Amino acid sequence: MALWRAYQRALAAHPWKVQVLTAGSLMGLGDIISQQLVEKRGLREHQTGRTLTMVSLGCGFVGPIVGGWYKVLDRFIPGTTKVDALKKMLLDQGGFAPCFLGCFLPLVGALNGLSAQDNWAKLQRDYPDALITNYYLWPAVQLANFYLVPLHYREDLASTALVSIPPELHL
Repeated sequence: MALWRAYQRALAAHPWKVQVLTAGSLMGLGDIISQQLVEKRGLREHQTGRTLTMVSLGCGFVGPIVGGWYKVLDRFIPGTTKVDALKKMLLDQGGFAPCFLGCFLPLVGALNGLSAQDNWAKLQRDYPDALITNYYLWPAVQLANFYLVPLHYREDLASTALVSIPPELHL
């Protein structure tokens, strides 16, 4: 409980910094889970560089973009009723998610050293599956997120989305 209270105090004092660092931490944790539990790499085969890249993506891209998006969405559709949450989820999943994935996947490819041509081919190959995978889980999660979770905690939940990206779409 003391750790949670300390987190809440830090979030209240420095919301942007804490959300960005939380996004990076959750993405790093997601990559560790992916490598150890899904891919079963073991500690000797763990790709530390990949984990650090995911942390960097969380801090430098996912945290700021998702955090900014939630603020814009909350201004555009104020309120927390069930209808407001449904509107937010529809806009989030219908507009933001496809655009976000369309930016995230090539960024991962570029960080992995892919040429522009290879990155484009990878995006064309992986984007439909990534978007379909997103739609299996995230509309329901986001509906609950927009209805139940206060704005300053939302980004933390959304950052865990990248844990659900299949390992073959990671670095």
